[in-house]
Amino acid sequence: MREPKILMECDVLVAGGGPAGVAAGVAAARLGAETVILERNGFFGGNLTATGIDTMYAFYTVGEDQEKVIGGIPDDVVARLEAMDACYERPNTYGSGTGVTFSTPHMKVAMEEVVQRAGVHYLFHAFVPEVVTEGGRPAGLVFGTKEGLKSIRAAYIVDATGDGDVIASAGGSFEKAGENGPIQSCTTVFFMANVDVDRAKAFGKQAMWEAMREAHASGAYDLPRTEGSWHPTPFPGMIETNMTRMANVDTTDIEEISAAETEGRRQVMEYQRFLRERVPGFENAYLAKTGSTLGVREARRAIGDYVLTVDDVLEGHRFEDAIARCGMPVEDHHAGTDTRWVYVKDHSYYEIPYRCLLPQGLDNVLVAGRCLSATHDAHASARSSATAMGMGQAAGIAAAQALDANSSTQDVDVSTVQDILREWGAPI
Repeated sequence: MREPKILMECDVLVAGGGPAGVAAGVAAARLGAETVILERNGFFGGNLTATGIDTMYAFYTVGEDQEKVIGGIPDDVVARLEAMDACYERPNTYGSGTGVTFSTPHMKVAMEEVVQRAGVHYLFHAFVPEVVTEGGRPAGLVFGTKEGLKSIRAAYIVDATGDGDVIASAGGSFEKAGENGPIQSCTTVFFMANVDVDRAKAFGKQAMWEAMREAHASGAYDLPRTEGSWHPTPFPGMIETNMTRMANVDTTDIEEISAAETEGRRQVMEYQRFLRERVPGFENAYLAKTGSTLGVREARRAIGDYVLTVDDVLEGHRFEDAIARCGMPVEDHHAGTDTRWVYVKDHSYYEIPYRCLLPQGLDNVLVAGRCLSATHDAHASARSSATAMGMGQAAGIAAAQALDANSSTQDVDVSTVQDILREWGAPI
């Protein structure tokens, strides 16, 4: 296609303003790179705000002797939430380590403040459809706006779209989930208000699951997942739930994702009816809101200079070029009624190597977040939001380092990236 008029030029262009993209943009800007973030929504946060996944996991390892494994820019975001009294730490009901539960409206503001303080330029309502190439090399992005298509030129690009949209358009190497194996299911998150949280907690998780199985088996309710969860938000009487399940959805296909959005809201009505009618504490509760978009766990995964494996995850492998740590278990939301959990050896952590951020075939593009280079099972652990931010800040640092050296992203001195991460407070 013919490139539209160039709106601006920058050093580092980040596609996607979710956890990974925000961290990448802030990191690059802090190191002096002129940085732009493009975000399709009217706010930052991605799945955390648009979908409503209001808890960040993977800051800590699991188990009784938990260890903090993510820090730096992610801590700055949490600090902004704490300053607004809009978050709290809580143990995960499945045993996935302590999570940071937050108010989604406040998260939008917290991320904006961190981005603005770093001097990042950002554009909302910017949907990235295509990569601009020059001499066979990515040179910028074309994105859709209310005024039509626009273009931004950049020396380096970070794909933080989650779905690997930049990689796919640029001709980089990737694997599409579902083509050569399983794909994780999608979820529509919903919130309920006026819940008697103490009574609902007293009923217990196992009792709720048994009630779900009985209700589904009776035919009175259509509940595709029978072990979903809920938790209190920072606001009295309001809870967030993660219960719905849309299986085998190709989220890069507009027909399939449109149908899944509708199916998700249909399931929300069933689950909230079940809670009101079958779970103590929900009798007077009401549906407050649903996520504005479908919660997507897996779409495209980059094929990078290294592909993280499930053995790396479960055995707690370490790497010389590590840029982030993760202690999350494999959390596979498969097509069945339950969820598969497999834990890291000794409840420790593994490391994600820098090479997982380098898509093959592209020398000025990095990936960060859930489109990292990993197998299906390894991805089911590494996709969590705190880990995504850890990868994002490393990608932003690396892009700024490549800019200073006028080098490819493959030739970045990883030891320098690691030094900066440690200086900022990231455990590496």
